[in-house]
Amino acid sequence: MLHFAAGLLIAALLITGLYVGRDVLIPLAVAVLISFALSPLVSWLVRIGVQRVIAVIMVLLTVFLLLGGLGVLLGSQLRGLAQELPTYQETIREKVSNLSQQMRGPGILDGAMRTVDTLQKEVDQAVENEEEPLPKVQVVPPPVSPFETAVAWLAPALEPLATAGIVIVFVFLILLDNSDLRDRLLRILGGNLHRATDALEEAGSRISRYLLMQLLVNVSYGIPMALGLWLIGVPGWILWGSLAAVMRFIPYVGPMLSAIFPLSLAFAVDPSWEMVLWTLALILVLELISNNIIEPLLYGTSTGLSALSLIAAATFWTALWGPVGLILSTPLTVCLLVLGRNLPQLSFLETILGSAPALDPPTRIYQRLLADDADEAIAISSAEIEATSVTEFYNDTGIEVLRRVSQDFSLYARAEHRLRVANGMDLMLDDLREDYPPPAPPTGKPLVAAVGGRWEIDAVACEMLAHALAFDGILAEQRPAGVVTSRYVEKLNLDSIEIILLSYFSADPAGTARNFCRRLRHRWPGVRIVLALWNVPPTVLEDLKAEDLGADEIVTSMTEARLRIARMLDKGEVPEIRTAQAPEDDSERVTALRETMVLQGHMREELDALAKRAADVFDVPFAVISAIDEEQEYIVGQSMELPGRRTGDGTDMITMPRSDAICDHVVSAGEALVVPDTDRDPRFSDHPAIRLWNTRFYAGVPVQTPDGHVLGALCLLDTSPRKLTEDEIELLGELAADVASAITGEETEAPELRGRAENGSMTLGQRVPD
Repeated sequence: MLHFAAGLLIAALLITGLYVGRDVLIPLAVAVLISFALSPLVSWLVRIGVQRVIAVIMVLLTVFLLLGGLGVLLGSQLRGLAQELPTYQETIREKVSNLSQQMRGPGILDGAMRTVDTLQKEVDQAVENEEEPLPKVQVVPPPVSPFETAVAWLAPALEPLATAGIVIVFVFLILLDNSDLRDRLLRILGGNLHRATDALEEAGSRISRYLLMQLLVNVSYGIPMALGLWLIGVPGWILWGSLAAVMRFIPYVGPMLSAIFPLSLAFAVDPSWEMVLWTLALILVLELISNNIIEPLLYGTSTGLSALSLIAAATFWTALWGPVGLILSTPLTVCLLVLGRNLPQLSFLETILGSAPALDPPTRIYQRLLADDADEAIAISSAEIEATSVTEFYNDTGIEVLRRVSQDFSLYARAEHRLRVANGMDLMLDDLREDYPPPAPPTGKPLVAAVGGRWEIDAVACEMLAHALAFDGILAEQRPAGVVTSRYVEKLNLDSIEIILLSYFSADPAGTARNFCRRLRHRWPGVRIVLALWNVPPTVLEDLKAEDLGADEIVTSMTEARLRIARMLDKGEVPEIRTAQAPEDDSERVTALRETMVLQGHMREELDALAKRAADVFDVPFAVISAIDEEQEYIVGQSMELPGRRTGDGTDMITMPRSDAICDHVVSAGEALVVPDTDRDPRFSDHPAIRLWNTRFYAGVPVQTPDGHVLGALCLLDTSPRKLTEDEIELLGELAADVASAITGEETEAPELRGRAENGSMTLGQRVPD
C-alpha cells in the first residue's frame, strides 16, 4: 500500500511538472521529434564522409528550403482564394435560400418561439415604462502611444517566432551532439547498461520509422487528394492536398478536420451539389485505400498501440499541452511503450498501452472456459489454428490449457468451475473436429487407442491426440478414463490395437502408470505402450525410464507423441519423421552449391570464424556450418574440433551420408528448425551425429543464395536443452546471411524464417512499425 501511494505521489508530481513547465518542455519535445526524423539523414551524410556540423547544416537548410518553397506556393493559393471569396458569397446565399425555401413550413416549435418573443417584448415594455432613462456614462481610455500599438500588433507574431527559433536551436544542438546526449540519457537510466541501450535504440528506431512511414502515408494521401480536387475543379487544390497530408499527423481527428475545408469550398463554388458529392466520394475512397492498403503495406501487421490507449493519451497530452500535445501524443506514447517493454519497473505501461494481448492464448482460452463463455474460447482457438495449424494448436495451446486446468483442479477451482471447463472443452473439441477435418480422413481399423490415465482431463488430451493423428493418416480412437480394475481393462476392447497411449496430467504418475501398464501387458502381451506424461517436471522426467514403468516410450508433447507413434507404426504417412525429402529445386540447388567452390575447402578459416562467432553470440558450446549435395553433408565450418569421418582429399571436412545429414530437414523445408530437446524428438533422438556430439539442443537456419537456393545451414548445438526466442531466431538468420555472403561473394539478405507475427488483441489501433 505504501508503494502504491508513493507511486501515485510521484505520478502527480510528474504531471504537475509537465503542466507547469510546458513552455519549456513543448519546444524541447518538438525538437526531439524533429531530430528523430532528421537523424537518419544526418547519419547517412556522416557515413559517406561529410563532417557532422556540415551535415547538420545541409539537412536543416534543405528542410528550410523545402518548407519555404511550399510556403510560397501555398501563399499564392491563399491569395487567389482570397480574391475569389466575394464571388462565392452569391453562390452560398443562393444555396442557403434554396435550402430555406425547401425547408419552409410550419414547424412544431414555431408557436412556442412566437410565445417566447411576445413575452420578451412585454417584459421589455414594462421595464421601459417603470424606469426613467438614465444619462449614459462613457469611459474614454487614455491615448495609446505608437510604441504600445506596435507592441500590441507584434506580440502575437513574435511569440510563435520565438518558439520556432528555440525549436531550431534545440534541433541543431541535438543533431550536432546526439552521441553525448545518448550517453547522458544512459547515465540517467543507470542500472543494466544492456537494457538501457536496448530501450534507447528501440525508442529511436521505432519513432524514426514511425515518422518516416507516417510521412510516406500522408504524402501518398495528400498527392492523390490534390490531383483529385484539381480534376473535380475545387480551387486551391494544392493547399487542400498539403493540408490533408499535414493534418493526418494528428490521429483520428486530423483527417476529419482537413476534410471540412475542401467540402466547404466545393459547397461555395458550385451552385449545384455535384462538386460536393464528388469531393466527398474522393475523400472516402482515399481514406479506405490509405487505411486498408497503404498503411498495412508500409507499417506491416503490427499495431503497436491500442486504440483506447492512444485516444486516452491524446486526451491527456492535449489537456496538458494543447493542440501541440495532440500532435505529439503518438510519439510520446510510443516512448512510454518502449520504456515499459525494456524496464521491468515500468512493465505495466506495456500492458496498458500496447495492443499485444495481455494474456497468452492458453490463458485466454482457459479464462473463457472458467467464465462459461465457450463461444469465445472457440473463436480464440479458431484464430490460433488459422495462424498455424490444428496440430500445432494442440501442441502449443491445447495441452497448455489442460496443464493449467490440472494445476488449478484442487487449489482454486470450485465444483462450478470444473463443470464449466469440462462442458466447454467438450463443445470446443466438437467444433474443432467439425470445422477442421483432415484432408484425407484415415480409413480401416484403428491402430492406436488413446486412454485417459486417471482423470477426465487426461481423456480430453486423448481426444486432441486422436484428431491430430488423423492429419498424419493414422486412425486413432479415444477411450475414457476410469478406475484401473480388471473389469475396466477388459472393457477397453483393444484386441485390434497396435499402440496404446496412456495420458497423464499428474505431476507424479509413476505408480499409477506402472500398475496400468502391468495390467495391459497381462491382457494384451503384444501391444506397445506409450506413456504421455504431459505435466511431469523436467527434473523428475530425467529419472524416469520407460522400461521401469512397463512402457515402450515416454512422450511429453503432442508433436512428440505423433512422431513416436508414426515411427513405431512405420507406415510412412508422416513426411516429417522420415528422412527429409529433397526439395523440388534440388538439382539446381546442388549446381549452385558446386559453383561456389566451397566444397574445395578454400574458405575453411573464414567459415570456422563465422561459426565461432555464432557459438559465442548465442553462448552455446559449438556451432557448425553445413553444405549438402546430392549424396553427402559436409561440415564446411565449425567453431571447435569435432569427431567424425573426414574427407581424404586434404579439405579435412567432416562428412556424413545425406540420409543421416543433421541439417537435411532445414534444406528440405527451406526454413528454420529449432529442437529444444533432441531426446524428445524422434527425428534426432537416435541421430548418429547427435549421439556422437552428445547434443541435446539443435537450431538451424538455411544458408541460401540470393536466388533462393538453400546450400546448407548454420546450426547451433548445445549439450543441454534450451529454447530460442523469435528475436534470437531472426538474429541467427542474419548470421546465416553473413555466411551466405561469404560463400557466394554476393550481398545476401537474411532468409524469410517461418514464424507468426505478434497479433494485437485490439481490432483498432494506431499502426506503429515494429
